Amino acid sequence: MFRSLGLVLLVFGVLLSACGGGGGAAGGGAASDATSGEITVYTALEDDQIAVYLPLFNEKYPNIKVNIVRDSTGVITARLLAEKGNPQADVVWGLAASSLLLADQQQMLEPYAPAGLEKIRVNFRDSANPPHWVGIDAWFSAFCVNTVELAARGLPMPASWKDLTNPVYRGMIVMPNPNSSGTGYLSVSAILQMMGEEEGWKYLDALHENIAAYTHSGSKPCKMAGAGETVIGVSFDYRAIKQKADGQPIEPVFPTEGSGWDIEANALVKKASIKPAARTFLDWAISDEVMIKYAASYPVTSAETTVGVPEGYPPDPVRQLIANDFNWAAANRDRVLTEWMRRYDTKSEPK
Repeated sequence: MFRSLGLVLLVFGVLLSACGGGGGAAGGGAASDATSGEITVYTALEDDQIAVYLPLFNEKYPNIKVNIVRDSTGVITARLLAEKGNPQADVVWGLAASSLLLADQQQMLEPYAPAGLEKIRVNFRDSANPPHWVGIDAWFSAFCVNTVELAARGLPMPASWKDLTNPVYRGMIVMPNPNSSGTGYLSVSAILQMMGEEEGWKYLDALHENIAAYTHSGSKPCKMAGAGETVIGVSFDYRAIKQKADGQPIEPVFPTEGSGWDIEANALVKKASIKPAARTFLDWAISDEVMIKYAASYPVTSAETTVGVPEGYPPDPVRQLIANDFNWAAANRDRVLTEWMRRYDTKSEPK
């Protein structure tokens, strides 16, 4: 089943000209150097996804040692920006495009056109030539509802963002902190965009009344729901679908108003000396063999595949995505996060 994401995104008119501009040469390096050496890769991909994806690279390039530094989107973004003067990463893999927009504004990304770029949808990559970043897939908001706990308490199944403000859920919802979690930020950004900022903050005030805690990880609310530590976890699609498939008492819910979303994307970090093996990794990271693996996790990928929509998703997952303004999300990120902290940080879990 082929996916028609490109046309839908063009209708949405999203993105992604903010990075704009020309771009440096892709650079070179001896062919032998491109298949050996050691690189450091920063990523916000899930641990269980990395365990599936990375062995493919290791098998193909056994002489390249890959040091993975994995954390939540907000933590990786903050670390990347903090290291601007002395970058430690060689490659960024699977970090939110909205985060890479911030890094590119700081001139921290080296333009590079990975092999196979022509297969990537134009709305899933930076508009510069060569691009400063290239997307691989999209992830989006979903609720993880513990059906056992819900039934035991005689509660209705929520179907929408609005439902989550129902007082019957007081103290029964866990949500990611947008300051550390990309999932948290894409959900907050979606609410403010869908409702407008005035009504959006009113909604978040009402939702806050039902929140038990804000976690630093986007997957943790779903994990807590699966373990019965909360009734509802605001999380993201992959985590909800996977936990249900693993036999946990989780019902994935995709809110009727639509889901906030972001693109997981890759980039080459600008450094005084760029390792050829880093470019090899980026070539592989959009190759057919790993794109199929991305498609097994997410129904919306940056290149066409023959993989069908994974079980548990809406039949047309693209229609679930809001008309997201990525440029707005990037430009207003600091302001939104500061306001969020002022209003709601008292329920954040300790760092």
